[in-house]
Order: sequence, then C-alpha cells, then structure tokens
Amino acid sequence: MNDYYIKQYLDYLIIDKKFSSNTVNSYKNDLYQFYNYMKKDMLKIKKEDIKIFLKELQKECNEKTVAHYLTVLRGFYKFLKIESVLNNSPTDYIDLPKLTKTLPKVLSQQEINKLLDISLNNKYDYRNKAMLELMYATGIRISELINIKIHELNINNCSLRVIGKGNKERFIPVGSIAIKYLEIYINNYRNKFIKKELSDYLFLNSRGDKMTRQAFFKIVKEIAKKQNIQTDFSPHTLRHSFATHMLENGADLKIIQELLGHSDLSTTQIYTNISNSFKEENYKNSHPHS
Repeated sequence: MNDYYIKQYLDYLIIDKKFSSNTVNSYKNDLYQFYNYMKKDMLKIKKEDIKIFLKELQKECNEKTVAHYLTVLRGFYKFLKIESVLNNSPTDYIDLPKLTKTLPKVLSQQEINKLLDISLNNKYDYRNKAMLELMYATGIRISELINIKIHELNINNCSLRVIGKGNKERFIPVGSIAIKYLEIYINNYRNKFIKKELSDYLFLNSRGDKMTRQAFFKIVKEIAKKQNIQTDFSPHTLRHSFATHMLENGADLKIIQELLGHSDLSTTQIYTNISNSFKEENYKNSHPHS
C-alpha cells in the first residue's frame, strides 16, 4: 500500500486550488478512510471497489455524506488523470445518490432580536454582541468571521473586507447597529483580551488568541439557551437568516449572491424557497379563511 498520491493531491488542493485548511482536512479524512477500508494501492482501485465502499457507507451515513465521499474520490482521480498517472477514473459513470432537498433552518426576525438582545456586563458580553451583530449584518461564514483581521474592518466607511472560499475577496457593507457595537468592543474591550503578544485578529479569546469555530458555536448555543430560543440552530443559521430576511424585505437575489460570496446564483436561489415557505406559513396562521 502506498499513500504517496493522496499526499500529492492534498498538496495540490492547498497550493493550486487554495482550499481552506478545514476543507483539506475533510478531504484528507475521507480519502484515508477509503484507503484504509480498501487496503490496496489507490492506483489499482476499480469501479466495483468504489461501489462496494459507497454501499457500506449507506448503511451508516445519510445521502449527503455518501455524495460527499464520491465527490472527494472523483476529485482525487481527476487529479491523477490531469497528472497522467491514470488514463481513466474508476469513478466514471457512478451516479451521485439522489439527495432529498431540505431547506436550511432559519430564525424568525423575532428570534434574531431575542438572540441579539443580550445583557452587556463584561468584556465577553461586548465581544459576543459585536460578533453576533456583525454576522447577522453581513451574512458572512463562521470561518470568515473568526479570521477577520482588525484592519479589514473600516469603521468610517461601514464596510468589511472578507477573504472567502477560494481566496476570493469581497467587500460587504456593515449596518449602523453592528458598527456601533464593533466600535464599543474595539475601543473599550478588545485590548482587555490581548496578552503578551499582539494579535491582528479582530475577535480574540481569553488567551488573546484568535477565536475558534468551536468556541463561537458554544457561545451561540449558551446565549440561545439563556434567551429561551427553542429552535435548534447553529452559527451558520445566522447566515441563512441574513439572506432570507434580506430577500423578504425586497433585496435583489443577485445582490444577496454577491454579499454571500456564492459563485453560482443557483446556490442563492434556495433562499427564495425559504422565503416562500415563510410566507405560506404566515398566510395559514393569519388569514381567517386559510
């Protein structure tokens, strides 16, 4: 067995494709799970091997996870064809499982207001408030939020520079409420998180280091529990809520696409379905003859 080409492919994703470390680690885990399951040279894998592996996965995983594994394997074998290591890919003519389309969860505007209405008593409260307000104001991803450098936020112009997926740059306007709490956090509380070494990151943890995804997820869950929000959600739900509420209030879908950093408009169109389902639910609850 030899994992030489897996390592080459992971380097290709980092250097040439400029994938994020989270994405590369995800691909790495999937490829090595397949590699350890097969216990054979990756260059000798046949179409039937992959089908057997996917069939085993289906016993434990949902359709989306199985589809992701196949996507990872397709990318790997496409790379080997590009490098002229193989002439054909064993993933050819293997269909992706049909995915059941589910709408992402969103919070209502009332729930968002409850989430943002937190008591401000210490430096952690002001930091958390600034993070939540900024995420809801801009719809940025969690990975983008925690990687913001302080110089990328322009308080005077009310704008934020974000480096998104594929190292793509975009500028996003920031609303006045978020700007207000960001100013308070930066001017009065951010320096209280700084330890011996200065940090360029906007949001810091108690050790003076960059905030992590896991820590922010924990913060959001604790605030939601304290605010008695019953809907089960994650920090990414704030991004979905931002897009849905923008659409409900008349924003152009193309503008939302640019703000979210979607490369394809079809990805953004999912929010049209969410908005329509909200309207239908409100109609049923409100109209006397519904």
